[in-house]
Amino acid sequence: MARPRDNRADGSAPPVRSSAAARHTGDTAVGPARHLGAVRRTPTWLKVTTGVLAVLLVGVIAFGAYWVIRLQGNITKAPLSAGSVKSENSVNDSTDRMQILILGSDTRDGKNAQYGSSADSTGYGHSDVMMLMDISADNKRVNVVSFPRDLLVDIPQCTDPKTNKVYPAQKGVMINSAMSEAGIGCAVDTVNKLTGLQIDHFMMADFNAVKELSNAVGGVEVCVSDAVYDPDSKLRLPKGTSTVQGEQALSFVRTRHAFGDGGDLGRIKAQQGFLSSLTRKIKSDGTLTNPARMLGIADAITKNLTIDDGLASVPTLLTVGNRLKNIDVGKVAFVATPTVPAESDPNRLQLAEPAASQLFAAMRNDVDLTDPTATPSAAPAASATPAPSAPAPAYDKTLQPVTVANGSGVPTRAQEIIQAIKGAGFTKVGQLTARPVATTAVYYGADYADVAADVAALLGVAPGQVLPAAGVVGVQVYLGADFANGTPTAAATPQLPADIVNQTAGDTVCQQANPALITR
Repeated sequence: MARPRDNRADGSAPPVRSSAAARHTGDTAVGPARHLGAVRRTPTWLKVTTGVLAVLLVGVIAFGAYWVIRLQGNITKAPLSAGSVKSENSVNDSTDRMQILILGSDTRDGKNAQYGSSADSTGYGHSDVMMLMDISADNKRVNVVSFPRDLLVDIPQCTDPKTNKVYPAQKGVMINSAMSEAGIGCAVDTVNKLTGLQIDHFMMADFNAVKELSNAVGGVEVCVSDAVYDPDSKLRLPKGTSTVQGEQALSFVRTRHAFGDGGDLGRIKAQQGFLSSLTRKIKSDGTLTNPARMLGIADAITKNLTIDDGLASVPTLLTVGNRLKNIDVGKVAFVATPTVPAESDPNRLQLAEPAASQLFAAMRNDVDLTDPTATPSAAPAASATPAPSAPAPAYDKTLQPVTVANGSGVPTRAQEIIQAIKGAGFTKVGQLTARPVATTAVYYGADYADVAADVAALLGVAPGQVLPAAGVVGVQVYLGADFANGTPTAAATPQLPADIVNQTAGDTVCQQANPALITR
């Protein structure tokens, strides 16, 4: 049988119906064959069910969209840096090791005006709190390192991203002022310079964030050794355990005088105790797996949060939160940067060496501070084709300052090492008094890495014990007990002070009340 022809010139005719099918209807162009029966009607129950599901689906989508838009609208953004160039690639927020600088601003603008006038926080404000949160690549541990606001540091040159005004580098100023002129990025650059790390993100919260977050979780349990009252922060607590929230929670983390000896270190321990308790509560309540509670907390936080551009999206924030939900609280380590009273001003602090450099070296090497002997979770991948580095410029050995600090326990050892260094051509060699340490290290200041490497090689000090140190001018050889004679022994495990971890999030710690503010 001949197939009917398609007479359309453009070949766009519909598919041809077979003659057999056409015979069962009066009109060969329309309708199904009559003997096949009428089209079935959709049951009413199915229509109703489908309608309800459609409404629910639209409702869920609309609810999710509302919260994404709301949370995204809450977020305030700022640049991650104030001029320094990051040499590392951006991290994968889901799978890479990540470092987030957490700042508490003392700004008195807007909702924070009740805590003082704008004159109390010049420029971008000061950082009342500064903590570096380091999340391991395998999401099994977190190190949280606090920097005292009174710590004297060197601040690099910074550029205000709003005005493009360049602020010159500063030496020996309080770390909490790092962001006051050029913004939060300058605080990030300062901590990078201090630690030798390259921070991936930052989060800055104001006074109101603590109040709203503590309210969102229904209060946070804290413990004090004695009844205490601080007239400055208005914190008043009885002896033992109390639940604080709102204004009282803010007073607890802000008080400068209620704990320890009334200084910044007691305040840091109180803040770490508060965060430990908050972590335990969130974990025990299942908050991180409860969408409704998470939304409430996220709303409270984002309304009072400024974050860097790379972190400033709701999906990214949820990704970071999701990484934290399964971490053992015993692997959340709270650490205070080792400090001593500053030589230039006993009311300020400076880094305690060698402990501070040992801590920063351990962090750069991704060491588990709760167990320094453990294997790092993920070693950084080496570049398959590293770019050739330019040869280091030659330097004049006679102009390089080198000091020898004798912590070996052998009084004559320093002179022996000084003579060896001078014999290699270094003429500006001095000697410092030092506390006993176990392991020899070579510390160096800015622009002296090449000199330090040569001095270390001369003495046989392992490359892993050659460390940058913000408080060192030139190169400092810190002799340890392993160099009491002969060649120093390379450390088998990272050298860290035994008490470097103040507490973990799994520890319940009572804060020691300042004796001057104990009430009866």
